[in-house]
This record gives sequence, C-alpha cells and structure tokens, in this order.
Amino acid sequence: MNQGRGEGWVAGQIALFVIIILIPPTLGGLSRLPDWCLPIGLALGLVGGIMGLAAIRGLGSNLTPFPKPKEDATLIQSGIYRVMRHPIYAGLVVGALGFSLARTSIPSLILSLILAIFFDQKARREERWLIAKFPEYRSYQERVRGRILPF
Repeated sequence: MNQGRGEGWVAGQIALFVIIILIPPTLGGLSRLPDWCLPIGLALGLVGGIMGLAAIRGLGSNLTPFPKPKEDATLIQSGIYRVMRHPIYAGLVVGALGFSLARTSIPSLILSLILAIFFDQKARREERWLIAKFPEYRSYQERVRGRILPF
C-alpha cells in the first residue's frame, strides 16, 4: 500500500464499503439471514454511528481521512479515546456489521468481517506513525489496551 499519508488504505476501505453495499445479498447460493437479524442490525448501525460521531468530535481539528497524523496534530487521549485507540474504525466496523445484519445478507456480513481485519491492519500501520510522532503514544497503548474494541 502507498505509504505517503496512507492513501492506499483509504482507497481500500472505500472499495470494501462499496462492495459491502452493492454485493447481492444472496450471492453464490447463500441464503439470507433470518428476519430477526434486522432489528439487531439497526441497533448496531445506531451504535456504530454514535461511536463514530463521538470519535470524530473528539478528534476535532486532528481529523484526517488518512492514517498518517497531520503535521500539527495533537495526541487525543480523552473522551471515547480513553476506552479505545481507534474508535472511528470501531464505529465503521460496527456500522458495517449492522448494515449487513439489517440487510440479512451473508455476503455483506462476511465482507464486514474482512473489513474488521482490514481496519486492524490499518490501525497497526497508523500506530507506527503515531509512535514516531508522539513518544507518549507507547504509554497510551499500555493504558488503553483496546485497539479497535475496548477489550
């Protein structure tokens, strides 16, 4: 992946989101998930949205679509960042899982799990940049154990 600011990571996540949204819900003969998945999916979508918005608000002017921090960035350790180190990624994964369940789509659900693995790898790359920029990031990692999930 491009290591400039992490443009390749952003392109990859956009591609995954588009595929999750557009993939046929019964691809390859897979049946649909049961209807009871719909309300669970809606609830997860709401939770993911709230997590993402709280994270975006917490970042303020530090927000960038790229994993490499901005030149003038500061390390945020408050708000939702006291519980997990990458809550935007968490919100996006929870939202994608919720969308897939609400859609009762096994292919979308599988791709949402792949998205979770993708964001874990993206977060690992981002953390190397954060450690280089903020020497105190290592102690933050020790204090806040959850990279994408709070546990």
